[in-house]
Amino acid sequence: MLKDLRLGDGNNLGTADGRIALDCSIRETRQGHVCISTTDFFFPLVDSPYMQGRIGAANVLSDLYAEGVEYCDFVLMLLAACRDMPEEQRTICTKEMVRGFREACDEAETTVTGGQTVLNPWPIIGGVATSVVSKDEFVPSDGAQVGDVVVLTKPLGTQVAVNVHQWRHQDNSYWKRCLAGVITEETADNMMHEAVCAMARLNRNGGKLMLKYGAHAGTDVTGFGILGHAQNLSDNQIAAVGLDIHTLPCIAGTPEVNDQVMDFRLLKGYSAETSGGLMVCMSEESAREFCKELEERDGCKSWIIGRVVENAERKSRIVADVKVLSV
Repeated sequence: MLKDLRLGDGNNLGTADGRIALDCSIRETRQGHVCISTTDFFFPLVDSPYMQGRIGAANVLSDLYAEGVEYCDFVLMLLAACRDMPEEQRTICTKEMVRGFREACDEAETTVTGGQTVLNPWPIIGGVATSVVSKDEFVPSDGAQVGDVVVLTKPLGTQVAVNVHQWRHQDNSYWKRCLAGVITEETADNMMHEAVCAMARLNRNGGKLMLKYGAHAGTDVTGFGILGHAQNLSDNQIAAVGLDIHTLPCIAGTPEVNDQVMDFRLLKGYSAETSGGLMVCMSEESAREFCKELEERDGCKSWIIGRVVENAERKSRIVADVKVLSV
């Protein structure tokens, strides 16, 4: 749709042909530094406005971390207050969203220096994250090598978990089908808890360790799903490669809901994620050490989920005998 609009000038760094980048705009400044910037925003998917704000910050910062960047220099906040709420509720909700956003930025050791605010039918929060680095302080997204393994740092299934939570509040037919031997109320509680914890967790340590362990390429898994982002990554490589995904770690209960209640295309690789994990290509030896240290830092597991293979068509795929893990 946008091909004829000639966006970009072919001079982005970290992409095979200088095209508009996967996660961030990466540009060399006139002074010889590298400016890495990204923008994103988050619609309400959770009950808590504080958590909405925190997830919104984690989501926009994740794009920087997907480039192997540890430090964000500053953030501009994009905020939409809900015009349809009573004034008192709008004030409370907006302040809590901003508090959650700011505290996530505090944890990331960055600061909000400005932004834009509007009234909108739905409360929205997000921002623009920017980091200025030297050329050896980030990981270009185009260096995946045949034989690399693919690491994922958060489980899949947030879209399924959030929808089950909404069905439960609505007490609709989908929720009744869930309770008809698919999942229990306790499982639904755990699914939503795990989803919120994952979405709210910063990918900062993963980004930091990408450099330490010599990652060759990376992205984060969000709206296109695991296979959509794998395909975007393989399309972006210097080498003609594809990603073969052999393992899908999913929040416990989400595969059953996907198979028996509604097909979110979770196991096909196209279920949207919000503030998902990093998907990183690196040597197998480095990947095992990466996963070990990241678990020590974050207290959460990562998984080797695939392998980089030679593929003249740059085709990524989920293999026929894919292993589905409930985590």
